[in-house]
Amino acid sequence: MTGWAVVGAGWLAVLLLTATAAAGAEPRGVGLYLPFALSIVLFGLPHGAVDHLVLLRLDNAPLRLWPLARVLATYLAIGLTYLACWFIAPVASFVFFIALTWFHWGQGDVHSLLALTGGRHLRSGWQRGLALVVRGGMPMLIPLLAFPDVYLDVAGSVVGAITDEPLTFQFSPLVRGATTFAFAGLCAVHVIAGWSASRRLGVQRDWAVDATETALLAVFFATVHPLLAVGVYFCLWHSVRHIARIVASPPAVPSLPSVRSWPSFFVQALPMTAIALAFLVGLYTLVPTTPSSLPDLVGLYLLLISTLTLPHVWVVARMDRAEGVWRSD
Repeated sequence: MTGWAVVGAGWLAVLLLTATAAAGAEPRGVGLYLPFALSIVLFGLPHGAVDHLVLLRLDNAPLRLWPLARVLATYLAIGLTYLACWFIAPVASFVFFIALTWFHWGQGDVHSLLALTGGRHLRSGWQRGLALVVRGGMPMLIPLLAFPDVYLDVAGSVVGAITDEPLTFQFSPLVRGATTFAFAGLCAVHVIAGWSASRRLGVQRDWAVDATETALLAVFFATVHPLLAVGVYFCLWHSVRHIARIVASPPAVPSLPSVRSWPSFFVQALPMTAIALAFLVGLYTLVPTTPSSLPDLVGLYLLLISTLTLPHVWVVARMDRAEGVWRSD
């Protein structure tokens, strides 16, 4: 699956769902949860399930017991520390999860702009940082602005697994409008600065891809139901691009852990995906409030995802550093 095929898969999914929502034919009820259900085995949950192999590769360590135990112990310690924070301060932990995902999904899009579509207009560190804020804000902030009630319901389903204390959310029209205006301004600066750099460097195509994706995502998340939009983005935009990155980056030393193809990726991701699912079952028995509905189960799944996201972000940050993603030209 080539870079442009990966990009095209995300574009197609986003375009189709945006058109469906515009036509008033958007799924309802259980259908809204289908992308999250599929993400358990298709792209979403598995996309971070070879992090242990990536860490061994970054450390130039062989796939042997003690190096593997070391990276797994570190990974697990980070995740369990965050899980403990959920039980101590669930609301603050949810807010941190949103901020962390904002950073991580922006982080992933910056890499994909540079690696899959060129991104030569993002020459400076501040441009790449702004791209991270803008791209990560598309799935994390725009649904909050467009569908605040749905956002609150999802937050309540996640936090509700830990505490039965009601979750209140105050978001006045004035604050909502000011936040929309501020984020639109950041998007405009991102697009205009990229256009200026692209003209100077003669890389208008790279900028056009970036600007098109930015506009497409903004419309997508402003019109499609957040559960459906975020679930599809998680699987067919963010996760497939990360998997493509793993497959396209073989180790320099043949004896080091390697994922050389998409089928190979899913085979090697299977053990850790299964362990993550077992951990989900453990969470079901551990949380004070037993999930009793589909929204509650999705909330518990998001709790699992949050626990895995923090160490996954650490791994991706190490990948970015090794590949010079944030090194200015």
